[in-house]
Amino acid sequence: MRILGIDPGTAICGWAVVEKDNYSSKAVDYGAIVTPSSMDASQRLELIYANLLDIIERYEPQYGAVEKLFFGQNTKTALAVGQARGVTLLALRHCKVPMVEMAPSEVKQTVTGYGRADKHQVQIMVARLLHLSQIPTPDDAADALAIAMTGIEWVRYQEVLRD
Repeated sequence: MRILGIDPGTAICGWAVVEKDNYSSKAVDYGAIVTPSSMDASQRLELIYANLLDIIERYEPQYGAVEKLFFGQNTKTALAVGQARGVTLLALRHCKVPMVEMAPSEVKQTVTGYGRADKHQVQIMVARLLHLSQIPTPDDAADALAIAMTGIEWVRYQEVLRD
Protein backbone atom coordinates (compact mmCIF):
# COMPACT_ATOMS: atom_id res chain seq x y z
CA MET A 1 0.00 0.00 0.00
CA ARG A 2 1.24 3.47 -0.89
CA ILE A 3 -0.08 6.53 0.92
CA LEU A 4 0.57 10.26 0.64
CA GLY A 5 0.64 12.05 3.98
CA ILE A 6 0.14 15.81 3.93
CA ASP A 7 0.74 18.37 6.68
CA PRO A 8 -1.04 21.43 5.25
CA GLY A 9 0.26 24.94 5.72
CA THR A 10 0.39 28.06 3.56
CA ALA A 11 4.05 28.92 4.19
CA ILE A 12 5.27 25.30 4.31
CA CYS A 13 3.20 22.27 3.31
CA GLY A 14 4.87 19.00 4.27
CA TRP A 15 4.31 15.87 2.21
CA ALA A 16 5.49 12.27 2.41
CA VAL A 17 4.96 9.08 0.48
CA VAL A 18 5.14 5.93 2.60
CA GLU A 19 4.82 2.38 1.35
CA LYS A 20 3.91 -0.61 3.49
CA ASP A 21 3.98 -4.28 2.64
CA ASN A 22 3.09 -7.10 5.02
CA TYR A 23 6.28 -6.70 7.02
CA SER A 24 7.63 -3.18 6.96
CA SER A 25 7.08 0.45 6.06
CA LYS A 26 9.48 2.61 4.08
CA ALA A 27 9.66 6.27 3.21
CA VAL A 28 9.56 6.45 -0.58
CA ASP A 29 10.10 10.21 -0.63
CA TYR A 30 9.25 13.28 1.38
CA GLY A 31 9.69 17.01 1.34
CA ALA A 32 7.98 20.36 1.69
CA ILE A 33 6.29 22.81 -0.61
CA VAL A 34 7.62 26.21 0.44
CA THR A 35 5.73 29.28 -0.74
CA PRO A 36 7.43 32.68 -0.84
CA SER A 37 6.07 35.20 1.65
CA SER A 38 6.05 37.77 -1.17
CA MET A 39 3.12 35.91 -2.79
CA ASP A 40 -0.44 36.76 -1.88
CA ALA A 41 -2.66 34.07 -0.34
CA SER A 42 -4.27 32.98 -3.62
CA GLN A 43 -0.88 32.56 -5.31
CA ARG A 44 0.43 30.51 -2.40
CA LEU A 45 -2.62 28.24 -2.47
CA GLU A 46 -2.31 27.81 -6.24
CA LEU A 47 1.36 26.86 -5.86
CA ILE A 48 0.50 24.28 -3.18
CA TYR A 49 -2.30 22.85 -5.32
CA ALA A 50 -0.12 22.58 -8.46
CA ASN A 51 2.73 20.93 -6.54
CA LEU A 52 0.38 18.43 -4.88
CA LEU A 53 -1.06 17.49 -8.28
CA ASP A 54 2.51 16.83 -9.51
CA ILE A 55 3.34 14.74 -6.43
CA ILE A 56 0.15 12.69 -6.78
CA GLU A 57 0.84 12.10 -10.47
CA ARG A 58 4.48 11.13 -9.81
CA TYR A 59 3.90 8.70 -6.92
CA GLU A 60 0.35 7.44 -7.62
CA PRO A 61 -0.71 6.93 -3.99
CA GLN A 62 -3.60 4.60 -3.25
CA TYR A 63 -4.70 6.84 -0.38
CA GLY A 64 -4.14 10.31 0.98
CA ALA A 65 -3.90 11.12 4.68
CA VAL A 66 -4.48 14.60 6.06
CA GLU A 67 -4.45 15.81 9.63
CA LYS A 68 -7.69 17.38 10.84
CA LEU A 69 -7.56 21.07 11.64
CA PHE A 70 -6.79 21.75 15.27
CA PHE A 71 -8.07 25.13 16.41
CA GLY A 72 -5.58 26.90 18.62
CA GLN A 73 -5.76 30.40 19.95
CA ASN A 74 -4.42 32.04 16.79
CA THR A 75 -7.44 32.48 14.53
CA LYS A 76 -5.39 33.94 11.66
CA THR A 77 -3.11 30.88 11.60
CA ALA A 78 -6.08 28.51 11.82
CA LEU A 79 -7.72 30.24 8.86
CA ALA A 80 -4.56 30.01 6.74
CA VAL A 81 -4.08 26.33 7.59
CA GLY A 82 -7.75 25.73 6.79
CA GLN A 83 -7.27 27.26 3.35
CA ALA A 84 -4.20 25.09 2.68
CA ARG A 85 -6.13 22.08 3.92
CA GLY A 86 -8.93 22.95 1.48
CA VAL A 87 -6.66 22.93 -1.57
CA THR A 88 -5.08 19.71 -0.26
CA LEU A 89 -8.46 17.99 -0.09
CA LEU A 90 -9.32 19.39 -3.53
CA ALA A 91 -6.09 18.03 -5.07
CA LEU A 92 -6.75 14.55 -3.65
CA ARG A 93 -10.37 14.66 -4.81
CA HIS A 94 -9.37 15.95 -8.27
CA CYS A 95 -7.03 12.96 -8.69
CA LYS A 96 -9.64 10.55 -7.28
CA VAL A 97 -7.39 9.54 -4.38
CA PRO A 98 -9.44 8.25 -1.42
CA MET A 99 -8.59 10.11 1.73
CA VAL A 100 -8.47 9.55 5.46
CA GLU A 101 -8.38 12.25 8.11
CA MET A 102 -7.18 12.05 11.69
CA ALA A 103 -6.71 14.27 14.70
CA PRO A 104 -3.20 15.31 15.79
CA SER A 105 -3.58 13.22 18.96
CA GLU A 106 -4.33 10.13 16.83
CA VAL A 107 -1.11 10.68 14.87
CA LYS A 108 0.90 11.01 18.09
CA GLN A 109 -0.78 7.95 19.61
CA THR A 110 -0.11 5.81 16.53
CA VAL A 111 3.52 6.81 16.09
CA THR A 112 4.67 7.08 19.72
CA GLY A 113 2.03 5.24 21.74
CA TYR A 114 1.21 8.46 23.60
CA GLY A 115 -1.42 10.92 22.33
CA ARG A 116 0.25 13.91 23.96
CA ALA A 117 3.79 13.28 22.73
CA ASP A 118 5.80 16.35 21.80
CA LYS A 119 7.05 17.10 18.30
CA HIS A 120 10.57 15.80 18.98
CA GLN A 121 9.27 12.46 20.32
CA VAL A 122 7.20 12.04 17.15
CA GLN A 123 10.20 12.85 14.96
CA ILE A 124 12.43 10.34 16.76
CA MET A 125 9.85 7.57 16.38
CA VAL A 126 9.26 8.40 12.70
CA ALA A 127 13.00 8.02 12.05
CA ARG A 128 13.16 4.75 14.01
CA LEU A 129 10.04 3.16 12.53
CA LEU A 130 11.03 4.03 8.97
CA HIS A 131 14.70 3.10 9.52
CA LEU A 132 15.94 6.57 8.59
CA SER A 133 19.51 7.52 9.51
CA GLN A 134 18.42 10.93 10.82
CA ILE A 135 15.32 12.86 11.80
CA PRO A 136 13.60 14.08 8.63
CA THR A 137 13.67 17.80 7.88
CA PRO A 138 11.93 20.12 7.71
CA ASP A 139 9.58 19.47 10.63
CA ASP A 140 6.61 19.63 8.26
CA ALA A 141 7.97 16.67 6.25
CA ALA A 142 8.50 14.67 9.46
CA ASP A 143 4.90 15.46 10.42
CA ALA A 144 3.73 14.34 6.97
CA LEU A 145 5.59 11.04 7.42
CA ALA A 146 3.82 10.52 10.76
CA ILE A 147 0.47 11.37 9.15
CA ALA A 148 1.13 8.87 6.33
CA MET A 149 2.07 6.14 8.81
CA THR A 150 -1.12 6.80 10.77
CA GLY A 151 -3.13 6.74 7.57
CA ILE A 152 -1.73 3.33 6.68
CA GLU A 153 -2.73 1.92 10.05
CA TRP A 154 -6.20 3.44 9.74
CA VAL A 155 -6.73 1.91 6.28
CA ARG A 156 -5.45 -1.49 7.42
CA TYR A 157 -7.79 -1.37 10.44
CA GLN A 158 -10.75 -0.60 8.17
CA GLU A 159 -9.79 -3.53 5.91
CA VAL A 160 -9.76 -5.88 8.91
CA LEU A 161 -13.21 -4.66 9.94
CA ARG A 162 -14.55 -5.35 6.42
CA ASP A 163 -13.21 -8.92 6.33
